[in-house]
Amino acid sequence: MTDSDLRETQAPLKETYEADPEAAQITLTATGAEAADATACSVEVGEAMYEAELHEGAGGSGTAACSGDLLLGALAACAQLTAQAVIENFGVDAAVSVAVEGDLDLRGTMGVADVPVGFQDIRLDVTLSGDLDPETAASIRDATERYCVVYRTLVESPDVTPEWTFEG
Repeated sequence: MTDSDLRETQAPLKETYEADPEAAQITLTATGAEAADATACSVEVGEAMYEAELHEGAGGSGTAACSGDLLLGALAACAQLTAQAVIENFGVDAAVSVAVEGDLDLRGTMGVADVPVGFQDIRLDVTLSGDLDPETAASIRDATERYCVVYRTLVESPDVTPEWTFEG
């Protein structure tokens, strides 16, 4: 898609959302389903099905992504796509690549020590290349961080409302 194609695609969407804010309200879903093995499951996200399993350090086989991998992958995908769209909309000649790493202590999720469960640190490494002046590069960074849904969600920590249904 060229710069003008993305702008042309997004223009009527932006007009609709400005005129009708409710049209911009969406709900994304993901569902998990049991697999034959207690260490694995399938996850349906959008139109795709992914296999997931416990991390090898928590008893999984190491042959599929763990939930932490999926979280980091969502951040990498969102940052990559958002930066690409920002670059396209800025109309500059640049390339971007993203790498994400996260540190966690498996003792927490395994219940063997009183340490936090989950990532203690996540590093988002974005490499921007091209003939860009420092001001444009900073603007691309700022816009990407402002509009990346997964990044904003992790940074701003929204409420998560669990709902459990117990069937007899």
